[in-house]
Amino acid sequence: MNINVVSLFPEFVAAATKVGILARAIERGVVNYRFANPRDYAVDKHGTVDDYPYGGEAGMIMMASPLIDAFETIERESEHPGHPVILLSPRGRPFDQETAKRLSDERELTFLCGRYKGVDERVRDLIVTEEISLGDFILTGGEPALVCIIDAIVRLLPDVMNDLESAETDSFGEDKEGLLDWPHYTRPEEFRGLKVPEILKSGNHAKIKNWRREQSRRLTELTRPDLMVRRKRRDPDR
Repeated sequence: MNINVVSLFPEFVAAATKVGILARAIERGVVNYRFANPRDYAVDKHGTVDDYPYGGEAGMIMMASPLIDAFETIERESEHPGHPVILLSPRGRPFDQETAKRLSDERELTFLCGRYKGVDERVRDLIVTEEISLGDFILTGGEPALVCIIDAIVRLLPDVMNDLESAETDSFGEDKEGLLDWPHYTRPEEFRGLKVPEILKSGNHAKIKNWRREQSRRLTELTRPDLMVRRKRRDPDR
């Protein structure tokens, strides 16, 4: 997979790709990154990439030209023209595991990281194919959100994780049917007076499976009831 990043701070994202699973994906030739900085495409000697908004209001707006010029430089080298071009934006669809899985099936992705008050609307009109939001809160820019999104996507790619089954049984994974993960325990059997549930030591795999599903449902109902509502809408018979 090729992942392209257009950002005023590409070093922020690049640093994250040098550790853990993201680094392993590069080492194994699964992911290739390209970075472009809109400031390199500014038209003045000061590297200006933002300006005051028409109509008046507080804050500055990222200019269309530097951002789009940076994107088009990457696009000219693209091996898969027409691939998704994603703007990180509060206006975007909330990112979730389903989106991570969908994007992991793409051969190339380009991400645009906004800054300041926002980006010129013509960026959306001309090059953006979809917008994604990490959540209902505001960051100083798209870079921190993008690191999370890339991590969620890359870990699903073949040959990245040593145990792909582990990813499938995480919270929100396919095996969880949209529910949260169940409680996990490892050695020792007792720690500070708290013991591993006896059923997990029983060796009865059918009972263990039922216990885990019950715990998964209980925890989801307790801490994320919104997920239960969403699950019910998808499949009313559940």
